Amino acid sequence: MSRVLSFSTDSEFATLLDFLIEQSGYSNRSMFLRDASLHFAEATRRGDLSVMDDNIEVEGTIVIYYQHGVEHKLIELRHSHSITVSSYNHNCLTESHTCVDTMQIKGEAKAIREAVEKLKNTNDVDRVVFVVAPMREDGCC
Repeated sequence: MSRVLSFSTDSEFATLLDFLIEQSGYSNRSMFLRDASLHFAEATRRGDLSVMDDNIEVEGTIVIYYQHGVEHKLIELRHSHSITVSSYNHNCLTESHTCVDTMQIKGEAKAIREAVEKLKNTNDVDRVVFVVAPMREDGCC
């Protein structure tokens, strides 16, 4: 059952909010505010990977854009004993002449931070992003 929540704001913020909603591709304020609120709460509760306690167990998706010749570094990550890779996908992006690998990974925050930093400092790796999975008490899995 839906509930209506409302809040007051100044005109300048309301205009900015509408702009952000449009730029983000949302079709209405409710969905945007729901997702923004959940994202903010998650970031506040757990923090960014860079500030998480070393021994916190984290899972999420790592995205790696790179040029050919770096594959052996990715094999090292996939066979690491400190990080568990549950899914791996490789694509060649023909327009940007770039390879991209995505991996669903799990491990301690420190191990994931170290892997991300190592990849960022690898020649011919163009970009590395780690997206932390949201925490839920229950759900699909």
